[in-house]
This record gives sequence, C-alpha cells and structure tokens, in this order.
Amino acid sequence: MNREKLPEKAREKQKENKKFLNGPKTKTLLRYLPQVHEEVFEEVDCLQCAGCCKSISPRFRTPDISRIAKHLRIKESALIEQYLRLDEDGDYVVQSSPCPFLGTDNYCSIYEARPGDCRNYPYTDSDVFFKRPSTTLQNTFVCPAAFLAVEKMKELAAKVR
Repeated sequence: MNREKLPEKAREKQKENKKFLNGPKTKTLLRYLPQVHEEVFEEVDCLQCAGCCKSISPRFRTPDISRIAKHLRIKESALIEQYLRLDEDGDYVVQSSPCPFLGTDNYCSIYEARPGDCRNYPYTDSDVFFKRPSTTLQNTFVCPAAFLAVEKMKELAAKVR
C-alpha cells in the first residue's frame, strides 16, 4: 500500500471504520487478531514505510528513558534535554518529527532499546486494537498495517455472524 495515499484512503473509510471499531462485534473478533496480524505483516514492510517514525511520537516512559540512555551511554537528563519534551498529557515525546533515532534507511538507531510504544505499535496483535478504538482509527491514517488490519477484521466480521 502506498503510504502517500494512506491518509486519503483512511479518510474515505473513517466513518465506516469508526462505526466498526466501536461496534458490538469487536469482542467476538479478538481471537482473530493474531492471524490478521500475521497476514498483514506478510504484506507490509515497515522499513519501506516508517510512517509512524516520520509523523508521530511514542511515549518515553521512565524505564524507556533509562534503557535508551544506557544504550546510548549518556545520562538520562542528557537524553531528555537533547531529544525529548513533555507533551500536553505530561508524557515525554520526541521534540520533533521525524524521530531523531530514525535513519535515512528507515532503520532505528536504538531499535534494541526502543520505547515500549514502538515495540507494540501498531497494536494489531493486542487487545488494545479494540480497547482503544480512537487510537486504532488514528493509526489507520499513519500505518498501512493498521489500515489493512481494520479492513481484514471488517471482512471477518461480515463472515462471522
């Protein structure tokens, strides 16, 4: 899927996807998430996209900050000062986009130590996919895998009556 066309496609499907993600069937579909996750990531190569790293920031929680600072061999205060800021929710996020740890080849320079939010994104193999429908809906604008997962889950919902 073309990353440049993703926001347009997500906008076209936004009402439909919102209704689906907030609908009553989501609990019955939870068991299909692992299968859908596998199918989606057979089609999507994150290194070809890196849309998440280019446009949104993960939260950097205290354990993430400690782990990343250790990985970079700098003090936690230096990591915060150089790369992070507090957002409106009081969470540490990157100061600017794209993520300063993203290379021109779309590889993450701190991949082994990356934040938990990065490890779990786009939550297509987690109950967060349905527990936080507004987050999943937002992710369909940024991540081809999230968009495809919602489309595949809607197809399954139509079959599972």
